[in-house]
Amino acid sequence: MKAMTLPQDSAAPRLGAWALFSGMIAAAGLPIYIHAPKFYVDEYGVGLAALGGALVLLRLIDVAQDPLLGWLSERHERLRGRLVALCVVAMAAAMVALFAVTPPMAPLWWFAIALIVLFSAFSFLSISFYAEGVRKAAELGPQGHLRLAGWREGGALLGVSLAAVAPVALASVTDTPFTGFAFGFALVALVAAWAMRHEWGHAGDTARAPAEVALRDVLSDGLARRLLLLALVNATPVAVTSTLFLFFVESRLDSRGSEGPLLLLFFLSAAASTPVWSRLATWYGEKPVLLAGMLLAVLSFACAATLGAGDVLVFAAICAASGAALGADMTLLPAIFARRLSVIAPGAGAGFGLWSFVSKLTLAIAAGTLLPLLEARGFVSGGVNPDSALVLLTVLYAIVPCVLKLVAIGLLLVTPIPES
Repeated sequence: MKAMTLPQDSAAPRLGAWALFSGMIAAAGLPIYIHAPKFYVDEYGVGLAALGGALVLLRLIDVAQDPLLGWLSERHERLRGRLVALCVVAMAAAMVALFAVTPPMAPLWWFAIALIVLFSAFSFLSISFYAEGVRKAAELGPQGHLRLAGWREGGALLGVSLAAVAPVALASVTDTPFTGFAFGFALVALVAAWAMRHEWGHAGDTARAPAEVALRDVLSDGLARRLLLLALVNATPVAVTSTLFLFFVESRLDSRGSEGPLLLLFFLSAAASTPVWSRLATWYGEKPVLLAGMLLAVLSFACAATLGAGDVLVFAAICAASGAALGADMTLLPAIFARRLSVIAPGAGAGFGLWSFVSKLTLAIAAGTLLPLLEARGFVSGGVNPDSALVLLTVLYAIVPCVLKLVAIGLLLVTPIPES
């Protein structure tokens, strides 16, 4: 068992800004895949298959865009603060356009245009944030990557929690909950950008690979490639369950109105678990602790496969367990990848461009495959569904993630993880 070393707390106040900014970015990621498809189906009658296809096409843009944004962030790191400010404004405006503005054109086109702007800004902010984090982790000393990950991913999970629940909570007090959500996000985005204003443009203080070779260095490193593959497979189960969560609660559990509390329980469990996973990793090592979190996720998915109408309390326990498992993934895997990048290409934004692309690709794969499958089986959001559609919903929500998580466990077992 490894001895625990507690770093000094002098940088803790500054890390609060990192947690806030991380929460703001995260609020524009996963919750969009939870809310946007159902919002456009219910509000504008857009088909599930059309929305899924649009999300896949948008991800194809990222194939070229994210590595280029990583290069841009790295090459112009002295201007990174100004570029970040521009992207924060763009992302806030896109969120308002997506949820608070009646489409002035065909809703599917408006959906696509708003998401192109939102996802592009999201990519640049994520890449720059994680690249700058390499410098910050070095400043924090021993266990710096784990310590920063605890604040950063904890903030991200709190941001996801609030963003996932806010529209549902606002629905009880206003007829336009998504309008309030969009403008609330815009305000938080501006506050977070202000709090982080002094943290940008310092990555150059740390020795790093030149921009033109950073991407090649990352892709030529066997461990980095394995970690990217592991991230892809391991994140896909969460992408699947996130895409189908609202449909599963409403139609499979027959519990319309429970979505908000269940989402809050899921993400708060993830947020509360992050310091626990981080502490356990300092004691026992990252790989065995990550394996434990992944096994907890498998157990959660397997239990969800047995549920039917009315099993809300059991599902609440599953949400708490699977949320805690997500906390392990979000805390430990980014820290492992960041530490590897600090060895092969310090400060390389291109490397985090790849990480950002992999993270978003899982959500696009989920939406692009699952939503058309459900529509083809006759599933109707909020309507009466045939048993075959509900069985397929259960298989997609629980069995598929369980199998994918087992594959991820196999990948992790054969991947050497150097300890910090």
